[in-house]
Amino acid sequence: MKKNLYFITGSTIAFLVSIGLGISTGIEEVRNAVFLSFIIHWILFIPAYIMKTEKFYDISGTFTYITLIFYVFFSSMKSQINYGNVITSIFIIFWSIRLGTFLFNRIKKAGEDKRFREIKKSFSWFFMAWTFSGMWVAICSLCALTAIANGIQINTISITGILIFIFGISIEIIADLQKTNFRKNPVNKDKFIRTGLWKYSRHPNYLGEIILWIGIAIISLPSLELRQMFTLISPLFTYILLTRISGINLLEKSGDEKWGHREDYRLYKKETPRLIMFL
Repeated sequence: MKKNLYFITGSTIAFLVSIGLGISTGIEEVRNAVFLSFIIHWILFIPAYIMKTEKFYDISGTFTYITLIFYVFFSSMKSQINYGNVITSIFIIFWSIRLGTFLFNRIKKAGEDKRFREIKKSFSWFFMAWTFSGMWVAICSLCALTAIANGIQINTISITGILIFIFGISIEIIADLQKTNFRKNPVNKDKFIRTGLWKYSRHPNYLGEIILWIGIAIISLPSLELRQMFTLISPLFTYILLTRISGINLLEKSGDEKWGHREDYRLYKKETPRLIMFL
């Protein structure tokens, strides 16, 4: 009973905080987009819970990102095409499709996402997971949605952001490809990867993820009003999510359970930063 109350409270807080941020932008389309993020997730949660499956959890995030971007893009469209809006929208849509399909195929191949083995058995816990996903989409995309609604300006700052985004997503794609190819090789069964980008970072894919959202924030920056600067929390939220809540912590724990007894793994962890030096 206490756990159910905890999960319901967590879901409520996530929703209210996100809606509050959306309202604080002062833009109706952004507020509606944030609300839409939760509606989509809650609707998709119903068949997921009935079937007790998490297999389309990640791809649901992709669908939501695309829906929100299209909604704000076309709702804010003026008579002339805003190329800053076009570029930013393409960037986020491309990123979400690539990541969503990558994660979906990985789970499909594995048969399950172990994180949800216990979660999906509980209505309130599983509902909170889907609600948190709605919050993730809303907050991560908040600065971009706000900037698109205002009309993204192309200048030196936004061009810098474009280059940073390209750099970040390139790191993420290369890291994912390297790990996928490593796992495909039967010789590497039950081994951990420490080649390519993984030689310099234990989680280069997450490093790329954080960098690309920094790029999106910088692209958005010149187009935000002073009262909307708080939306730049997007990359910080991504960093906290990946390093403190999900992502890295879970993988590090799993890695320690598998290879913690091995001297080469302990040496790898000692000599290789989680992301980059000091992070």
